[in-house]
Amino acid sequence: MTSTYYVAWWNVENLFDEEDSPRRTDKLTRALGASIIGWTPELRDQKINQLASVIARMNAGAGPDLLGVCEVENDFVVDRLRDAVALRLPGRSYAVAHADTVDHRGIDIAFLFDSTLFTAPPDQRFQHVVMRRTATREIFQVNFQTHRGRTWAVFGNHWPSRSGGEHESASYRAIAGETLAYFHQRTCDVHGSDTPALAMGDFNDEPFDPSLVRHALSTRQRAKVLSGTSPRLWNLMWRTLGAGEGTFYFHNFANLLDQFLINKNMAGRNSPVRVVSGSVEVVRPPEMVAAGTYPGPIPFGGMRKPVNKDGYSDHFPIAMRVRESD
Repeated sequence: MTSTYYVAWWNVENLFDEEDSPRRTDKLTRALGASIIGWTPELRDQKINQLASVIARMNAGAGPDLLGVCEVENDFVVDRLRDAVALRLPGRSYAVAHADTVDHRGIDIAFLFDSTLFTAPPDQRFQHVVMRRTATREIFQVNFQTHRGRTWAVFGNHWPSRSGGEHESASYRAIAGETLAYFHQRTCDVHGSDTPALAMGDFNDEPFDPSLVRHALSTRQRAKVLSGTSPRLWNLMWRTLGAGEGTFYFHNFANLLDQFLINKNMAGRNSPVRVVSGSVEVVRPPEMVAAGTYPGPIPFGGMRKPVNKDGYSDHFPIAMRVRESD
């Protein structure tokens, strides 16, 4: 008998706490400056409800079993997001694993997961610093324990942005790629060479960029991952890239920045924890897609951008299915 899990990732775009939040440090308040002015509790909660409406419809209305998110400010907004999803899915028992990073804008990575299927032991949560002159998000690793007793290493990623120029900022993402590759290998050294690992996130680069191919050791070739001795990762997004789909639109060009990468212990057809072939998708509910020639996502806005209360995020979510054997 097998269990099939619906796994998703979403950059939820600037899910910040209210303007005068008592949960925000003075340092972060100074860093945000005027951009947070006008961000009321009502706008925050409206955005959360918009996001929750999409999340709850995933997996044919059953919701995700495991969801990674980025661009969340703190555990307060993540908990409110979880609660908003739970209101729509009363049969679920969602828990949160959140990493409070040192990012200069205070945006973090978190996981929502069904606690009847997974646990996230506190001593198996790790924040891996991406060394950079200016603070950026750490890679957040959680070694989940499945309900069948297996360790499943999941890495949440939100790599340095392309602000200042794609090529000018490329070295920062190269460092992030090296960091991911190192801790993937380290995880297999510590927990065993048969440990399944998934890296998901907004990598701010495309599957073909050097940060992913050369530094994170990802590839489009499944056979290369299965047969090699180096800790390569199979990038599952190449088929989506070939179809011309994107998760983020910049100047109306589709960019596939949000991706799933798996190691050889999830790539084998008989692996105890394995990806379901052909299950990867960009989640594009009709109400979230802009009308017109360029079908990008409809953002909610805020943070110096016009607010659209009927919007969601500037990224589409991605999802896939993972199967675990007895």
